[in-house]
Amino acid sequence: MNLRLKRTPGLYVVGFMASGKSTIGRLLAHRLGWSFFDIDHEIEAAEKITIAEIFDARGEAEFRRIEAQILQQHVRWIERGRPAVLALGGGAFAEPRNRELVLGNGIAVWLDCPFAVVQRRVTEASHRPLARDPAKFAALYQARREAYAQADLHIAIESDDPATAVEAILGHAILR
Repeated sequence: MNLRLKRTPGLYVVGFMASGKSTIGRLLAHRLGWSFFDIDHEIEAAEKITIAEIFDARGEAEFRRIEAQILQQHVRWIERGRPAVLALGGGAFAEPRNRELVLGNGIAVWLDCPFAVVQRRVTEASHRPLARDPAKFAALYQARREAYAQADLHIAIESDDPATAVEAILGHAILR
């Protein structure tokens, strides 16, 4: 197994909203026998309101502060030897301090999902505050790609079958 994973056994699934981070992350954790945490769900549980409500009532800056705090807490657990797969929110890895934390404490896996697929998936869900304006949504997708490209592992999402992505991750040389 990768030396970095032996030291801090964390896999961080990153990518744009609706790229499959939660679904693939949960399946990946199950295959590894590791714990799974979805940072967005952890935020909602801690704050007892939805992410959309946090954005509307407190703003994106406050959401990002809470997100960074929850991520740091989980990384500390991983540093103590608790193996876990974490699905990060779409913007978490775009924040430099979060990206540095993740890259220094495990392996970041970028699920690179085509924009057309993300767009289709997002139109099926109305709970995403940053997807409300189609032009801003497309610009955000493009803007975040540079950050995601800094991940350790790049997985192209070519189907809606999460098992395909999990096999690609598990078969990658970086995990050996």
